[in-house]
Amino acid sequence: MDYVSALLPPVVMAAFFIGVVRVIVKTQGGASKTKEDAAVDAALARAEGARQTPAHPEA
Repeated sequence: MDYVSALLPPVVMAAFFIGVVRVIVKTQGGASKTKEDAAVDAALARAEGARQTPAHPEA
């Protein structure tokens, strides 16, 4: 029975990992892909705009 208790944690971790990968793969694309892409593009545009705007304009 020691082998069962030794193998149980890796098997549980492997099953959990496979489940996480399946969820990630299933949620890629689909109906919300356009909305997610637009949100990322907007965030990148805000970050780019903040980077180009000087924090302390010198006069």
